[in-house]
Amino acid sequence: MSANFYISTEKSKMDVPLIHKYLSEESYWAKGRSEELVVKSMENALCFGVFAKDGEQIAFARIATDFVVFAWLMDVFVVEKHQGKGIGKMLLDYIFNYPELQNVNGMGLRTNDAHSLYATYGFESIPNPETWMFKKTN
Repeated sequence: MSANFYISTEKSKMDVPLIHKYLSEESYWAKGRSEELVVKSMENALCFGVFAKDGEQIAFARIATDFVVFAWLMDVFVVEKHQGKGIGKMLLDYIFNYPELQNVNGMGLRTNDAHSLYATYGFESIPNPETWMFKKTN
């Protein structure tokens, strides 16, 4: 990890306005998500923030998990002015090596545009997709 940045899972450090703005305005997957829903999603997940030495948050991701059977990676982003500097890879390395996630049977995610990045971490298409089901509720 770069000496210029640190990663925290402490929810009180997370910059909720920054996270909400990015998710609701800049992401393709959470456009229009209210701040109330962003906060609720963070309360019910393991959150990871990347921070500059001065405390400015520059990246975020969260995991929904039971710490045993399954984990789901969501809302991964690096603010635009810090993209292309390896911050995202640093964050993913940290998450995938996080001690409490080491015994989880499997981890999933959805992406429209980062398949090759996640493939470098061992992600692949779901085996036996005919066994998976999904129910859209809203």
